[in-house]
Amino acid sequence: KGIIHQKMKKCHSVSSRLTVCLISAAFFGSVGSSFLYGYNLSVVNAPASYIKTFYNKTWIDRYNEPIGDGTVTLLWSVTVSIFAIGGLVGALTVSFLIKVLGRKGTLLANNGLALIAALLLALGETAGSFEMLIIGRFIIGMDSGVSLSVLPMYLGEISPRQVRGSIGQFHSIFICLGVFIGQVLGLPEILGQESRWNFLFGFLALPALLQLCVLPFLPESPRFLLMERRDEAGAEKAFQAFLGRSDVSRELEEVHAESRAQNTQRTASVLELFRKRSLRWQLITVIVVMSCYQLCGLNAIWYYTNGILQNAGFQPTVIPYITLSTGGIETLAAVISGLVIEKVGRRPLLIFGFSAMAVFFSLLTVFLHYQDRFSWMPYLSFTSILLLIASFCSGPGGVPFVLTGELFEQSYRPAAFMIAGTVNWLSNFAVGLLFPYIQEALQTFAFLLFVVVCVAGAVYLLLVLPETKNKTFMEISQSFSKINGIPDQTQEREMKDALDTAATNGLQCAEVEMENRKPTAAA
Repeated sequence: KGIIHQKMKKCHSVSSRLTVCLISAAFFGSVGSSFLYGYNLSVVNAPASYIKTFYNKTWIDRYNEPIGDGTVTLLWSVTVSIFAIGGLVGALTVSFLIKVLGRKGTLLANNGLALIAALLLALGETAGSFEMLIIGRFIIGMDSGVSLSVLPMYLGEISPRQVRGSIGQFHSIFICLGVFIGQVLGLPEILGQESRWNFLFGFLALPALLQLCVLPFLPESPRFLLMERRDEAGAEKAFQAFLGRSDVSRELEEVHAESRAQNTQRTASVLELFRKRSLRWQLITVIVVMSCYQLCGLNAIWYYTNGILQNAGFQPTVIPYITLSTGGIETLAAVISGLVIEKVGRRPLLIFGFSAMAVFFSLLTVFLHYQDRFSWMPYLSFTSILLLIASFCSGPGGVPFVLTGELFEQSYRPAAFMIAGTVNWLSNFAVGLLFPYIQEALQTFAFLLFVVVCVAGAVYLLLVLPETKNKTFMEISQSFSKINGIPDQTQEREMKDALDTAATNGLQCAEVEMENRKPTAAA
């Protein structure tokens, strides 16, 4: 059995390289999806005071009296938090959209939401309607909810397994880049002024238009074309474009083998996924990882950053420039993670990231507790924040999305991403809703809750998660057979496929080996 596997790998091994088509799909797919999500996480911070002033002015124009403090706080809270509600609604529509429109088609249609949201958010002040801002935030949340599920699915399906992790990390890199650009454009010298804040939201249209101009000329997911649309010719052309070579028979056969193994050609529902015993621990793993992604506390860090800098003695006018370092560290750590993920693996990056976050949260708790006693302690607190951000982006910030696409075969992948997206957005909303109360009750010790989450996540991954790098989707499913209590029939199936393929291509392999031996004999 081992000899046949080695022969098959030797006969069919091909050099994996990054092609212009593959890089373009990852780049422009991420620009109009991940980038917009990251940008919307940070863009509301700079114009917060101006938006509240606009709410007050609109209220006076309508009702001839100033808005109450409680009402403006409520409106602002709704404006910020409704983004997560929109994300949840978007995530719940993913399974239906990709079935009708496909992966690329859904990404393209999703840009319509971004353009509508950009118009509502940019023109709300001119129209004197704060309702337009709230609706716009909800719609751009829907856009993010769709893209955070569909883009990682698309990138995972178009990438050769040797570079699947690196291509998947484009998603994380562009989220971080979006956060950073939102911070830069929000500076007072650029768009962070009372007369320009609406342009911050108008900027949303540019990445969406850029994706609309380029993505139509790039191929659809070849796995989707072959397994769900039965378009073998289209799948072959897509594989050829993404892989940069004409012979893609190995990839086509791999998809056919996966299709035969699934015994179903239709997309499974969420309920069917929950009932599938052979996918039980893959599903549990995705739920745990996506919960930890949000509940690990990184979003709560942003509440503390400005306060820590103020306690360190920095002038309020300087703080926006210093906080740019957080966005820069995020982006740098995400890029480094993308460069090493295929060498280090998914599992070590996740375990290291959560473990390091637990350490730095513990240190931050100590530093915050004593920062009033020592003038230099706030500097250590801010250093801990930077290291926390770097730890998050080294693995937990991007690998969960790569992992969700890898743990499930084709027919169950849409349902898996819908569940992952739902868990992600519900956890996001829970942190935003509950953390202010936790912070008020526990003060600086609130971060110890995140230590518990990070440690629990690291321990779970250490005990349960197998490494997935450089494996086919079938091999990854096979690695969960034992823990799921399912008899491992994959080896027998692979053996049969290997023998069938070897019989078909035996003559070709023999000729290749003879050609390889000729120079040796001559020498």
